[in-house]
Amino acid sequence: MANPKVKEGFEIEEYTVIERDPKTENSFRILKVPKAIMKEVERRLHYVEMKKEWYAGNYIVYGKIKVADFMEFWLEEVMRPKIAENSYNGYKNVVYNYVTPQLGKMYMATLNQGYIRKLYNSIAEKYESIARLAKTVMNTALDYAKSKNVIAVNPAEGVPLPKKIKKKAYRELKIDVSKTLTLPQVFQLVEASKGTPIHMQILFAVLMGLRRGEINGLKYSDVDYINRTLKIQRQLGKKPNSKAEDVPPKMLTKQEIKPKTPSSIREIPIPDYVFEAILEQRRIYEKNRRRRSKEFRDWDYICCSTYGNPRSKSYHQKYYKELLASLGLPDIHFHQLRNTYTTILLKHDFNIKGISHMLGHSKEIISADVYGDTAEIIEDCLYAIEPFMEEVLPESREEKYYDYSDLKEIDEAAEEYLMAA
Repeated sequence: MANPKVKEGFEIEEYTVIERDPKTENSFRILKVPKAIMKEVERRLHYVEMKKEWYAGNYIVYGKIKVADFMEFWLEEVMRPKIAENSYNGYKNVVYNYVTPQLGKMYMATLNQGYIRKLYNSIAEKYESIARLAKTVMNTALDYAKSKNVIAVNPAEGVPLPKKIKKKAYRELKIDVSKTLTLPQVFQLVEASKGTPIHMQILFAVLMGLRRGEINGLKYSDVDYINRTLKIQRQLGKKPNSKAEDVPPKMLTKQEIKPKTPSSIREIPIPDYVFEAILEQRRIYEKNRRRRSKEFRDWDYICCSTYGNPRSKSYHQKYYKELLASLGLPDIHFHQLRNTYTTILLKHDFNIKGISHMLGHSKEIISADVYGDTAEIIEDCLYAIEPFMEEVLPESREEKYYDYSDLKEIDEAAEEYLMAA
C-alpha cells in the first residue's frame, strides 16, 4: 500500500510504499519512492490491469453513459437505417415510452437483471405484446452495448418475461379458419374481381399467398416466362429516415425496400390461370405505355395505374371491401387471403416445408418432419397447386396463342432467358 507524504502548501514530493521484502518473503519493508517514479509505476500497473480486463472481455471503455443516451443512439443510429418503418415505430414506442422513463437516468454500467426484470413486469401489467417486444429490444440493444464495451455483460440475457405471459412458439403460424374463405368463395371472389382494378392483387394473394407489399413490388422482369416462375425479391414501403422531398411526388410509401426477411426472397411456380392473367395485364401495360408515352412511368410494375405508378399499400381496400359486401362473403382482412391460401393447401395434404417456402418463412409453420431436397419440395409445390387451381376454376381451359410481335420487351426477355438456359 502507499501513503503520500504531504508538506503543507506543497505538492506531494514522495510516496511511502510498504511492500513484502523479496529477500525474506515473510517481512515487509518501507521504501521512499519519488513522486515521478511512483506515477509511472501506477500508470504501468493500471495498463497491465486494463489489458487483463480487455482480454477477459470485461474492460469498460465508456463507463459514464446513461441508459437514455445509449438507447437513443442504438435506436436512431444503429437500428433505424436497417429496419423497416413498422419495426422502427415498434422499437421507438418501447424505447421512449417505457425504457427511458424507467431506466433512462441510470448509467449503463449499473444495469443488472433486477432492473430488467422490473421493467418487463411493469410493462406486462398493461400490455403483454409490448412486453414481448421490450424483451427483444433490450436483449438486442444490450448485446450491441456489450460488443462495444459499454457494459461488461448483458444483464438482459436470461431474464424471462413474467409467468403470466405464455411463451409463443418460434415462427408458428396460427390461422383462424373462421376468418378464411372456402374454395367456392375463393372462386366467387376471383371471378368477381375481374371487373375491378385489383384483380391481379386478388390473384397474387389468394392463389399464390403473397404479402401486400410483395404484390405491389412485383415487376414483369421478375417473371420467368419460360419456366413460369415468379421471383419475389422486393416490396414497396417507406425507407427508414426518408423524407417526401427525397423521392418523386406521392412515392414516400412506395419505395422499393428489401423483403421482410432473407427467406422472403424466393422463386415460386406460377399457376396457369395467374400466368395467363399476367400476360393479359402486360398487354394493357404496353397499350398504356404507347398511348401515354410522355406521362407514363415505365417502371415495370405489374400492379400499377394507367400511368405506370405503383399502387399504395392501402389502394385495394375500397374495392376489396365492396367486393366482399356485394358477394355476401365474410368481412375478412386482405392479409387473410394469404391465410386462405395456406389453409386450402393444408387441407390438401400439402408438403409442410413446401408451404413455408411458398410463403417465405424460414421455418416450417407447424411441427413436421423435414424430408426431401429443395428441388423436390418446390416440385411438390407445383404438383399440389395445379389440382387446387383446377378446383378453384373448374371450367376447362384451352391453350391460347399470344401474339407478342408488338411487345418488344417481352420478346427481348424471352430471348434473354433462352440464351441463359
